[in-house]
Amino acid sequence: MKLSQVAIQLFTLRQHCQTATDFAATAAKVRAIGYTAVQISGAGPIPEAELVSICRNEGLTICATHEPGAKILDETEAVIERLHKLNCRLTAYPFPAGIDFTDSAVVETLVRKLDAAGARLREAGLVLGYHNHGIEFVKYKGAPVLEYIYAATRPENLVGELDTFWIHYGGGDVVDWCRKLRGRLPFIHLKDYGFTKENKHCFCEIGAGTLPFDRIIAEAEKSGCEWFIVEQDTTPGDPFDSIRQSYDYIRAHLVS
Repeated sequence: MKLSQVAIQLFTLRQHCQTATDFAATAAKVRAIGYTAVQISGAGPIPEAELVSICRNEGLTICATHEPGAKILDETEAVIERLHKLNCRLTAYPFPAGIDFTDSAVVETLVRKLDAAGARLREAGLVLGYHNHGIEFVKYKGAPVLEYIYAATRPENLVGELDTFWIHYGGGDVVDWCRKLRGRLPFIHLKDYGFTKENKHCFCEIGAGTLPFDRIIAEAEKSGCEWFIVEQDTTPGDPFDSIRQSYDYIRAHLVS
């Protein structure tokens, strides 16, 4: 992994991305820390042209986005239009809101729509990924439903955007999941798994938790990963301090 492949998921900084003015200030801070790429998610209603202009002015690549799940499935053309405006190739279905993984009809409809949306994005020169949480580790047909989602869709239509925290939280092995998605993992969320003094799990800065990122990154690279995207859903203090800590750890210990 090269430092130029490390991005920040702006959902981490969502409270600082709600207006164009705030987004510009955030972009400047992100670039000053050292990041050269961002994934757009959780930002306010800022026109795509303005997002592109701000990122270009700061020397930031928009490497990926998250788009609303229902919009990806049911308004695919609008998602394609947005991605083209952002000059961005990768997006991901972010969360299975309203999906009952114990209902086979619901699961089959989801995978059918994901495959169809992914095919349409592929035809437009774009790539659809699936961003997992822990819920996808409920069993479906004897295995985690996440396995079925990938088995029931075509690799060319749906790739993985593995989230390292949630894979571990769900009981999966992150290194093994990187291996499972060999050739199907263009981006990954680097999110560390820690514990509070009350023995509760928590999101933490890269290197401050328990996940073996050296092994994770090595296996993700074998699977063709292009973007290693830092994300921390919540932070103990100023999120800019947390993303700086993660970046500094990655720079010191994980890049080649």
